[in-house]
Amino acid sequence: MLDSLLKAGLDATVAEAPPHIAGQWGGDGPAVIRTGPYLRRGVSRTSTATGEEMARALAYARSSARTVGGLAPALRADILERASRAATAHREGLARLLALELGKPAKDGLGEIDRVADTFAVCASEARHIGGETLPVAGWARGVGNTAFTYRAPAGVALAITPFNAPANLLAHKLGASFAAGNTTLVKAPPQAPAATAAIVALLLESGMPPQAVQLLHGGAEVGALLCAADEVAVISFTGSAATGRAVARAAGAKRLVLELGGNAATIVCEDADIGQAARECARTGYSNSGQSCVSVQRVYVHRSRYGAFLDAFTAAVDTLKVGDPLDPATDVGAMVDEEAAERVVRWSAEAAAAGARVLRGGTRDGATARPTVVAEPPPDASVVVHEVFGALVAVLPYDDFAAVIDTCNSSPYGLQAGLFTRDMGRIITAWRELDTGALIAGGSSNYRLDHVPFGGVKDSGFGRETPRSMIDDYTVVKTLLLRGLSVWGDTTALDTTAVNAPLTDRETDV
Repeated sequence: MLDSLLKAGLDATVAEAPPHIAGQWGGDGPAVIRTGPYLRRGVSRTSTATGEEMARALAYARSSARTVGGLAPALRADILERASRAATAHREGLARLLALELGKPAKDGLGEIDRVADTFAVCASEARHIGGETLPVAGWARGVGNTAFTYRAPAGVALAITPFNAPANLLAHKLGASFAAGNTTLVKAPPQAPAATAAIVALLLESGMPPQAVQLLHGGAEVGALLCAADEVAVISFTGSAATGRAVARAAGAKRLVLELGGNAATIVCEDADIGQAARECARTGYSNSGQSCVSVQRVYVHRSRYGAFLDAFTAAVDTLKVGDPLDPATDVGAMVDEEAAERVVRWSAEAAAAGARVLRGGTRDGATARPTVVAEPPPDASVVVHEVFGALVAVLPYDDFAAVIDTCNSSPYGLQAGLFTRDMGRIITAWRELDTGALIAGGSSNYRLDHVPFGGVKDSGFGRETPRSMIDDYTVVKTLLLRGLSVWGDTTALDTTAVNAPLTDRETDV
C-alpha cells in the first residue's frame, strides 16, 4: 500500500487511499475525491465509512485489545524505531503527498516528515520506560505488614482524530504513543488528507505493527461522532477547532479525553528586542503552512517606541517570501486547504480595514492561495484579533505598558502558546507566570514546538498535553496490587524500649 501511494504521488495520478479495517485494506462506502487546492484537480480517492464498517472496526478493536496489550514493550519499541527509519527513508514521497493534498510547501512537508521520524523514535523510547511504583504503604500504621505495587496498563481501545494541517506528525503522536502504551487504535483521518494519513498507517504496518493494533476509517463529522460515542472506545485524542472539540466531548460522554484545540497566538516584542531578528522570525513562522497552525503567529504586539521599525522590517521580510507551487523547493507559502479558508483571510482583512486598520500587504487570493497579509493596528474587537484566522494573516499592534499587554493577550478565549522577544529575564519570568497559556517561547515567536516537550493549552485551547510521555499517561490506567500479610518493609508495629531506656554502663560512658 505504501509503495502504491507514493508512486501515485510521483506519477501525478489519483492516489487510492482506502480504509483499513480488521486487517484488510478496502471499503464499500461512497467514494470521495480530494481536490488538491493548488492543482485544482483530484489527487486522492477514498470511501466514507459505512455503519457496517464502523461496527466491524469497533468489534475488531474490542477483540484485539488484549492481544496488542500483551506485546512486550520492547517489541513495540522496536517496531516504532523501524517506523522512524522508514519515515526518513520515504521523506520526499510523503512530503509530496502533503503538497498535493494540502498545498503545503515541500520545505514544510519535509520538516513535518522529519518530525514524524523524531516522534516515532521518542515514542519508542517512552515504551521502554513504562513501569510502575512500589508504594510506601508501611509509612502508616494501617499499612504495616502489607506491600503494594502499581503498573501502567493499556486503556484498551483508543480513538485518534487528526486534523488536516499536520496530518502526518499529529497522527505519529497519537498513534505512536497509543501503540507504545499497548493499545489498539482507531484512526479517523481528516477528509482533506486521506492519502497522507493512509501512508503513515501503511508505513507502520510495513514496519511490523500488527494489524490488530490499528484501523483506519475515513469520513466527516458524522463518522467521528459515532466513533466518539462508541462504548468500545476508552480514550479519545482529538486535535481540531474549539467548536468541534466541544462536539467531541458531548458525543464522548464519560470517556477520557485529550483535546488540543484552537488558538490565536500572541507574540510580544519588547523595546529591548533585536527588531530585525524578531521581524524575520515572525514573518517566517506567521506564514509557514500558510498560517494553518494552532500556534501560528497571528497577533504581534510591539512596544510603541519600536513599532514603526518593526513594521518596516516585518513587511520587508514578508516581501521576500515566495508564494506559489508547493512542489517547488523554493516556495515558502503554498495554497491553503481550500478556497473558503483563503476567502476568510480576504474577508477578515477587509473587515479590519473598514474599521480603520491598514492592510499593508496581501488581502487578496488566487483560488485557495492567499497572499501573505499584514494588518496594522486593527481595533481590539476585529475578527483578526478576537478569533482564530488559521490562515496567511498576521496582525501587528502597538503597546505601551508590559503589564497591560499581558492583560491584552489574556483577554483571548484561547491560551495555547505565546512568544516573547526580550533580553530582560525578569520580563520572561513575569510573562511565564502571568500569561494564560500552556507554554511561553522566550526568544522566539509563538510558532515553535519540540515534539518531546509537553504541548497543550488552557481555556478554549483544550486540555491535556500532547507529547509522548504525557500521552502514554492518558492512554494507560494505573493498576494496583496489594499483598496483604506480605511485607518487604518489615511488620513490627511497636518498639521494645527497655534496652533503649536502660542506664549506661561505665564502659559505655567512657570517652
